[in-house]
Amino acid sequence: MPSTILWASDIWGKVYTLPTDGQQWELCRDGQLEFKRLSADQACCWGIASDHQIYVYVHASDLPIRYQEESYENQRWNPVDGFCERLLPSDRWQWSDVTGLKHQTLDRFNLPSSHWEWESDWYVDENIGGEPTEKGGWTYAIDYPAAYTKDKRWNSCVRRRRWIRYRRYKSRNSWAKIPSHIDKDQLPDPFNDLSVGGWEITDEPVGRLSIWAVSLQGKVWYREDVCHDNPEGSSWSEIETPSEVIQISCGPDDLLWAALWEGQAIVRKGISRNNPKGTSWDNVEAPTPGDGIMHVSVGVHVVWAVTKERKVWFRRGVNSHNPCGTSWIEMVGELAMLSVGLNDQVWGIGYEDRAVYFRQGVTPSELSGKMWKAILVPRESDRSNSGSVSSINSAGCFFGDEVRGHSDSVIQSDIDSEAEQIQELGSSTLKVKQIISPCAVLPLEPQEGASPSCNEVPTNSQMTRAPQWSSIDLVEARISSLQPTDDAANLSVFGTFPEGIEDSFGRDIYPLWTWVSGGSCLVDSHSSLKWFNQQAGLTASIQSMSLSITPANTAVWRKQIFEQLSERTKRELDSFRHYEPAIDQSVWVKTGALQWWRDWKPYKWIDVRVALEQVTANDGSKDSILFIYYTHYEEKKYLHLFLNEITILVPVLNDAKHSFAIYTPEKTKQRWPVRLAAATEQEMYDWLSILNRSCCEMRKVQGPPSHQAIWSITCKGDIFVSEPSSDMEFLTSTRSCDQMFWCQIGGHLKLVESSNCGVVWGISHGLVAWVYTGGYGGGFMQGLDSSTNNIFPQSDTKCVYIYENQRWNPITGYSSTGLLTDRYMWSDASGLQECTKTNMKPPSPHWSWVSDWYVDFNVSGGTDPDGWQYAADFPASYHGYKTIKDFVRRRRWARKSKIVTSGPWLEAPPILLRDVSICPGRVTGNDEHVALWAISNKGDVLCRLGVTTQNPSGSSWLHVGTDQPFISVSVGGFLQVWAIARDGSAFYRGSVSSSQPAGDCWYHIPSPPKQKLQQVSVGQTSVFAIDENGNLWFRHGTTPSYPQGSSWEHVSNNIRKVSVGPLDQIWVIADKVQGSHSLSCGTVCHRLGVQPMALKGQSWDYGIGGGWEHVTVRGNAGYHSVQSETSSTKTLNINADNKKEDPASSISLKIQAEVQQVARINRHMPD
Repeated sequence: MPSTILWASDIWGKVYTLPTDGQQWELCRDGQLEFKRLSADQACCWGIASDHQIYVYVHASDLPIRYQEESYENQRWNPVDGFCERLLPSDRWQWSDVTGLKHQTLDRFNLPSSHWEWESDWYVDENIGGEPTEKGGWTYAIDYPAAYTKDKRWNSCVRRRRWIRYRRYKSRNSWAKIPSHIDKDQLPDPFNDLSVGGWEITDEPVGRLSIWAVSLQGKVWYREDVCHDNPEGSSWSEIETPSEVIQISCGPDDLLWAALWEGQAIVRKGISRNNPKGTSWDNVEAPTPGDGIMHVSVGVHVVWAVTKERKVWFRRGVNSHNPCGTSWIEMVGELAMLSVGLNDQVWGIGYEDRAVYFRQGVTPSELSGKMWKAILVPRESDRSNSGSVSSINSAGCFFGDEVRGHSDSVIQSDIDSEAEQIQELGSSTLKVKQIISPCAVLPLEPQEGASPSCNEVPTNSQMTRAPQWSSIDLVEARISSLQPTDDAANLSVFGTFPEGIEDSFGRDIYPLWTWVSGGSCLVDSHSSLKWFNQQAGLTASIQSMSLSITPANTAVWRKQIFEQLSERTKRELDSFRHYEPAIDQSVWVKTGALQWWRDWKPYKWIDVRVALEQVTANDGSKDSILFIYYTHYEEKKYLHLFLNEITILVPVLNDAKHSFAIYTPEKTKQRWPVRLAAATEQEMYDWLSILNRSCCEMRKVQGPPSHQAIWSITCKGDIFVSEPSSDMEFLTSTRSCDQMFWCQIGGHLKLVESSNCGVVWGISHGLVAWVYTGGYGGGFMQGLDSSTNNIFPQSDTKCVYIYENQRWNPITGYSSTGLLTDRYMWSDASGLQECTKTNMKPPSPHWSWVSDWYVDFNVSGGTDPDGWQYAADFPASYHGYKTIKDFVRRRRWARKSKIVTSGPWLEAPPILLRDVSICPGRVTGNDEHVALWAISNKGDVLCRLGVTTQNPSGSSWLHVGTDQPFISVSVGGFLQVWAIARDGSAFYRGSVSSSQPAGDCWYHIPSPPKQKLQQVSVGQTSVFAIDENGNLWFRHGTTPSYPQGSSWEHVSNNIRKVSVGPLDQIWVIADKVQGSHSLSCGTVCHRLGVQPMALKGQSWDYGIGGGWEHVTVRGNAGYHSVQSETSSTKTLNINADNKKEDPASSISLKIQAEVQQVARINRHMPD
């Protein structure tokens, strides 16, 4: 049986399974029982039968389920009998467990149930610790308990040996009844509901499950010791609840919800590996008073609920640290029950039609999904009724010979499916009309004298209605109910069924389902499911007999209708051609309620009304304005932003607000953006999507970024690109970098490296390398335009760190009791902010914890065996050993978090990297190799072979030998390779060429005095480096004849990252940039005045910021396009009497003059 299947039971109690790659429901072979509840995981399925007893169905596999029973035979030596069974009164039992505390003879071992069988008789284990013992299997010790050895010594007074017997679980691929408890007085009541989960609890042993059940009296029970070796468990334990429970749901990890009789829900807290039953309950109120919760289903990050009025609700903000969530969101639709499966996918049972529905569009970024879609596949038993033509003939089904008009029902074919196209079109709108497939409903009691219409809905209670689906998202998108029609003119293509035939025929085609379980069904956003086709049996038979209504006839009918509509539209328009247009522009407005951060005292969030007005003229030009209406001292005011002035929109996610920042050139200079906050995360992304799309339309920005694009990354991992103007690097350019427009690209990275040939690599926080695919879009902003191809799933991990601080005192030694002036005993690295294990949260709501807290031993300065670092006082220099002068100590705790998103990135070969560099030089052909160097997470220097524009990921790694670990590398023009070692010294790699891509040796370059370098960036002819104190250094004297240079010159301070491009342009990430209100950290800055004779530049031009982490201009080789235009310098309004030299052309001439010397320099490198 497939390992990923969907379980369901119909109204007759029959159990069916549907594989993810299948197209029909398969009847469970062991079908003698009738089930009313099912709950599955990938290894088994648990169910409650009609007798209110619990059964388990374990899938068969090649590996048997075996359990080892063991018992120890103990003996003591005495001078008369030697080793014998006579033990001292204080000794353990003669036959006992390994501890000696439990008396267990071999005849006391019984099979736990009839579903087990013994494999063999008892035998002696003649091994101890993997080594064979003497014959008999005895191990010896001085006394009980002690360390046992296989050798008998003169002081060995006791001995023992282990007896082993295996039992095998034999009830595979069949329903096995869970045995009752031994104590009849403790038997639980008959069961009413159950749930399986808990297999993904942090550090949970593989195969262990949590089985929760609810009895008819509203009690909650937990099944003990359920695991792979013991699929039945051992016993039931009652869990106290604040009230009577009617239903329960357990997620894959530590989420557990239950519905109460009163209509509220309760949430179990404290579930962990060591305490899988949890500690306490929390109450969650129903979404609306008077409409209590009847059914809940939980996953990893979601909770869905169905109320007594069959309304469907989604609980937002649910995770392991907030199992209660934050608020309810009403979804459209009426369901009888829900089931959340793997990857938080959702299935449900329709309340009226009893069809199985699947929630489409559920992704890690959109957990609520987009629409419900019915699963329209036949059952295995339906083949006999609907698979042949003769069966339909016998039912009296006939077809006419005429091509029907537009009011008649049309048989839908696999080739020409108009109804399905209408469904797909309707799924993208808010106001949705209910759509059903033509002839999808079979009437069971037709009226006399007229054939019922295909879209008629009979009122017979025994009739089975065809499953329907539509775009169901939020409560605004209502589904209109089906209305019966008495229009006899709409003649059906079906005739009447003979009496006694229609009931079985209709029931077989449209089964009625009562329960579904998706716990063992693995579906992701890229899965291709074949569940949503029309019923194969009926449709195929109808098509096989429909000799007159063919796809060709249907196409002719559609073509005629289209031509008639086109002619009528043309006639109507011709009648009004002499009239002038009533309007010369159209206006589109979107309004909403948001919050705005007031940027004057007192600074606070205030409620505002926001309106986005977009005006479109007849010529197609657009103009958009964003209005923010607020009240100040009871006076209504507003501020406005022209969208053609907006330079960037940045999401600012935190636990307090779902906010985003809007930058304009003026706001960029002030370092004080406009901040708006939405009530929900979805609403925030809706506004971001609309504003981004409008800004891109205004600036005519579309498609993927060009090879010249400048890439940047925020401290939160968001990726932005900007298209630089061709004259940006000219000395006469008047365009400042605060006017650049930045557009977000999907994905999540820590650093990115671009090149002029289009090869772009990135490294995530988890040190995983990613290669750009050439697409655009993806990420959490689903509303943005994106490429249909080259968008792939992407994940990233990041560690969150906190510090445990202690101070020594003469009474207790090191303890968490500090001085009044000390830092918090649990804090961040600075000690100024209190950070405990309980109050620390993931970096943003998109992140989730994937591990528990653990001591981090990989700390600068080293640690002792327990992870502590010592110092004389806070703060000071810490070391990993204790001295007599150390009165304080600290240790770092880490916890790993994970984010799942999507973007135009593919994972590179699985080697963790901490730095990467691509040669910025231009590539002439698609097959020309591109130099790419990298530093692994262990400090190894690597050279990537086979990198081309057609194969940006390359073919293999070439290891470059070093004497110590490295931390940074950069490849410049003419394959100049510079690197920084862990000790802060610089190195130059000699003899690197296309024929010798790894070079031959390293040349040591002295660091600046008393400084340790951390990063290096090499341009076409210049070299810049940053030290650990944030100082930017320029390497003097680098020439083709002496590429190592002569000395370092200080350029600037408070620099975090530097990127030198192919024009020797300099871009950095700077800290402490002055703004109107405060200093800004993480600001993108551009160096002005760079020219061939002054490569270090003159001053800084401040761009977007703060909060930026990385920038790269390695692809901006704009001089190639500018140089070909002979009159380009004349268009720059340069004074003819005082023309300034174009740096692009000067650099190009300098390169041409020195290119002949490169080969000679690489061959004769001075020491």
